Amino acid sequence: MRRMAIPAGAMLAAAGLMAALAVPTHAAGRSAGQIGSMLKKAQQFHDLEINDQDEQTIGAGVSEKIRARYGVVQDPAIHKYVELVGLTLAAHSSRPTLPWKFIVLDTDGVNALAAPGGYIHITRGALSLMKNEAELADVLGHEIIHVTEKHTIRAIQKGKAVQMGANETLANNPAILGKLVDKATEAVMAGFGRAEELEADEKGLVVAAAAGYDPKGLGAFLTTLSERNKNATTKQGLFASHPEMDERLKKLEKVIADNKLSGAVVMDARFHENMKYKPVEQAAIATVTKGAAGLAGDSTPKKSDEKPADDGKKKKGGFGLGKLMTSSGPEQKSAEGTSGAAARGVTDSERDAKGGSNPAMVSVKVTAAELTAFRKEGKLS
Repeated sequence: MRRMAIPAGAMLAAAGLMAALAVPTHAAGRSAGQIGSMLKKAQQFHDLEINDQDEQTIGAGVSEKIRARYGVVQDPAIHKYVELVGLTLAAHSSRPTLPWKFIVLDTDGVNALAAPGGYIHITRGALSLMKNEAELADVLGHEIIHVTEKHTIRAIQKGKAVQMGANETLANNPAILGKLVDKATEAVMAGFGRAEELEADEKGLVVAAAAGYDPKGLGAFLTTLSERNKNATTKQGLFASHPEMDERLKKLEKVIADNKLSGAVVMDARFHENMKYKPVEQAAIATVTKGAAGLAGDSTPKKSDEKPADDGKKKKGGFGLGKLMTSSGPEQKSAEGTSGAAARGVTDSERDAKGGSNPAMVSVKVTAAELTAFRKEGKLS
């Protein structure tokens, strides 16, 4: 029986495919039909697809890890106030129907973290530095955009570290779900890239101004952070992955002018009626021991476009982000920058801040009537 000739290029492609599928090398002698079958099998795998329900499931897992790391302020009144501000903003976002949750983390560290699916976390340390409701709204607006634009999800998808079979879903594959939660957590803790941060600035201000808030609140809060960080040798907390301050403030002014943002609500009195936190100096923040911080034991700031230091020696890794991240793509670069800083002994007192011991979510119910009254009192839309 005459054997079918197979072009050399096809044989090379098949050999590469067999290697990718861990097919024994003796399979190289198989017929064109058998090779075609293997090609068909390969086509049954697809890049990661994440629907809205999957995104919320991943976000819930990420939030659980963040809450376990920093604890949650067990004060329903504070949570309800932040939720009212957050829901007012979310209504003007591109995804108003997400089951948004706004969580106050129990730590002196100044930070805000957005998990997929609508989980927005802000620390009491960040709240303590704010001067009015407009600053809170502008910061929450920034974090909301990280969710609506799916910055975390897209980073994972671009990394192509996870693939599923054609008939697989996250619901029937808990192993893949667990891996995605881990990678999403790493991406959130490592911080987003310059492009994502600037996008969140711009679109966040548009959302806040649409609700009626003064868009200059974000610039005011960032200026406060700049003053707080003036003696730090590296970027800390919210600054760890954000663009340079001068550039950022100029872009904020341009966004306000170009979009003719006219929101004017500040609400200083209402903010201080609800917020009683006092800021803790950066140098006085209690931090966790490196390697024992839970979800991000060695988390430290990532300098923009920074590569880890390479001294030619193999470094011993702990439970840091770089150790966990094994994929390629944007989320790996963020983690590598963070891990590299850790290897050099850099400390981020904001991110490494000690947290509370209670990770339980605080149940808050906001009725439509309460939200309407809140908006009316603040002359918001």
